[in-house]
Amino acid sequence: RSMQMLSIRERQMVCYFFGIGVDHPVSLEEIAKKYDLTVERVRQIKDKALMRMRTTGSYNLLKGFL
Repeated sequence: RSMQMLSIRERQMVCYFFGIGVDHPVSLEEIAKKYDLTVERVRQIKDKALMRMRTTGSYNLLKGFL
């Protein structure tokens, strides 16, 4: 529910990076290859998505997972 506000690309990158819905977490380098982006751009997209999740009310829902 908390990731519904993210774009599809942001959601996929967060899921890959943290291993949500996949067998294991994927490194930034592997995500960059998959999307034909630089590692820095993947990091920026991931960080922006996490910041959006932190600044909304959904952050309180996610605290239970920490």
